Amino acid sequence: MTMLEKPCIQSRGFKNVEKNGKIIGFQVNIRSLYYRGLWLSQLRPATVSVDGETFSGDQITWTINGDTYTQAEMSSLGDVHWGILEPATLTVAKEGGLEAGSHDIEVSYTYSCSYFPPVADTVLGAGTHKRRLILV
Repeated sequence: MTMLEKPCIQSRGFKNVEKNGKIIGFQVNIRSLYYRGLWLSQLRPATVSVDGETFSGDQITWTINGDTYTQAEMSSLGDVHWGILEPATLTVAKEGGLEAGSHDIEVSYTYSCSYFPPVADTVLGAGTHKRRLILV
């Protein structure tokens, strides 16, 4: 079991991502703050901002329980659950990644309420979370 930190944005797992010898982006781990966990179809697209630069849509993928999903795919995944004790890894496409050092990270996402019918789809807020992380 992974020990999670109290804030939504986790300090562990903040790193650049390399593919075929090139840095193609970066990752940040977050945790669900909803006490029941969430079905992926409940999540609304996230945005990630680093030092004022905002990323959204197809620039971000989510990895939950070892499987990676685009934000567009998640809207139809009512059978995949993000548990409260499992971190989600957000991978952000950014050629060259981030420079080593301190960065101001902001993650914003919302989710719908699982016990309301789709016609009354009320979006609840996980809101916007901010944290300063250091990339080594």
